[in-house]
Amino acid sequence: MRRDPKQGLYMIGVVAARYNIHPQTLRLYEREGLLRPSRTEGKTRLYSDENLERLEFILSLVRDLGVNLAGVEVVLDLRNRMQKMQDEMNSALEAMERRMREAGIDPGKPHAPAKSTGLVKLSPQGLLKR
Repeated sequence: MRRDPKQGLYMIGVVAARYNIHPQTLRLYEREGLLRPSRTEGKTRLYSDENLERLEFILSLVRDLGVNLAGVEVVLDLRNRMQKMQDEMNSALEAMERRMREAGIDPGKPHAPAKSTGLVKLSPQGLLKR
């Protein structure tokens, strides 16, 4: 099993004691798919720092906000989807900045705002000044 040497690994008893929860709660969270600890060849669960961050988020939802496990699953799914969308937006922004640089435009330089023409446009919401 390869791992980052900077990343700690903790057994279920240590994690349960640290967060004042029963080990069976951690097993339940794993069964429900909320946590995914790694395993040794002997099937011992090992929780990484990333797992602990996720556990802290789950516990804050459950303890502080009273969210049930189905709600926790929904929140975690939405959080993952938001992160995926953020990553996609960052990629699109990087691609646009690269295209701007290729076109000879500095993406960091502010451009002059469009000047008002003084014209008025009629829309379903009313008058909009351009």
